[in-house]
Amino acid sequence: MTRYIVQRVLHAFVVIWLVVTLVFFMLRAVPGDPFAAMLADVDPEAAEALKAKWGYDQPVYVQYYLWLGNLLQGDLGNSIYGSNVPVSQIIAEAIPRTLSLALLSFTIALTIALAAGIVSAIRRYSLLDHGVTLTAFMGLSMPDFWLGILLIIVFAVKLGWLPAIGYKPISDGLWPWLSHLILPAIAAGTAFAAIIARMTRSAMLEVLQSDYIKVARAKGLSENTVVMIHAFKNALIPVITVMGIAFALLMSGTVIIENVFAIKGLGRVLIQSILNRDYPVVQGAILVVSVLFVFSNLVVDILYTVIDPRIRYTD
Repeated sequence: MTRYIVQRVLHAFVVIWLVVTLVFFMLRAVPGDPFAAMLADVDPEAAEALKAKWGYDQPVYVQYYLWLGNLLQGDLGNSIYGSNVPVSQIIAEAIPRTLSLALLSFTIALTIALAAGIVSAIRRYSLLDHGVTLTAFMGLSMPDFWLGILLIIVFAVKLGWLPAIGYKPISDGLWPWLSHLILPAIAAGTAFAAIIARMTRSAMLEVLQSDYIKVARAKGLSENTVVMIHAFKNALIPVITVMGIAFALLMSGTVIIENVFAIKGLGRVLIQSILNRDYPVVQGAILVVSVLFVFSNLVVDILYTVIDPRIRYTD
């Protein structure tokens, strides 16, 4: 197991390096540059001087060598549009917002999805099952931005129960922090709740038809014991895969939701930096997203062995 984890970590670094390298060269393959967009129409000479100051007048391979050397030293560079603010500072300010939103969205999604999936499976083809299925399809088909706007209109504008936009750090108090996250978390987590609920139902239905479940019932075990101890644990393997992907997607930044609710998280920072052609911020944000995705998959693989001890990694 230890050997497998070490190999996966080494592979992860290779994948992350390939991703950020591809992003680096793709950004520079796009015609134009950020300095021309800022100053070309005003003062072309100033644009060229600024370009030389930042080192963007050098060949691409030289820029890559310098950037990679700085990256290995933990230096992500400075923002072109951020008054020379370090990229690490921008990302460090964005991550707590995205992490807070992702954790609350994930908690809401799991709370709803696991319960709905289990109940739907044990009450197969009942009215309740059809209701859960219909609700899941509705949650999956609704655009998250539309749901977010609807929640703002109802709970922020009409009822005035919750704030419509913005973010408050938890240092300002638990309720101010939570109240600003409830609506965006519901909007972001609804689609993932629908996906996890459907996956939980399918996995539970397959496990409930297994022979060992019939044996457990024949032994006289209570239905709750059969469902929660024997069936649910074995049904978690495919569900955890979806959960890992969902959490990685939430942590990479729910771009639309962060824009609808004016939360300057990782997703919004990435989109704004792409629009501004702020190369250092784009590269830094993509690096963080790549790390989140790769290591989320690693955590999921490790959880497999915790849930089912029969799973062993030998390579």
